[in-house]
Amino acid sequence: MSRSWAKGSTPAWRRVRSQVLARDQYRCQLQLDCCTHVATQVHHTVAREVAGDDPAVLVAACQPCNGRVGDPRRFDPAPRRPGWL
Repeated sequence: MSRSWAKGSTPAWRRVRSQVLARDQYRCQLQLDCCTHVATQVHHTVAREVAGDDPAVLVAACQPCNGRVGDPRRFDPAPRRPGWL
């Protein structure tokens, strides 16, 4: 469990989560190749430690996509692949 979830879910987080899922019509916004298209989770596009739970940086996500993306500090949507020398 990450440090940010050490205290568990709060009523405030559950409200924000519900609002984000409704705003995005329960459709996964990440759309990776593993996508189920049905969002049941909310992904922080900016690390929670930086932006908190601001709905502007939150998107609805399906479990497979959110699990693959994981920590927004480690995800690069356009990874750089070194070319041949």
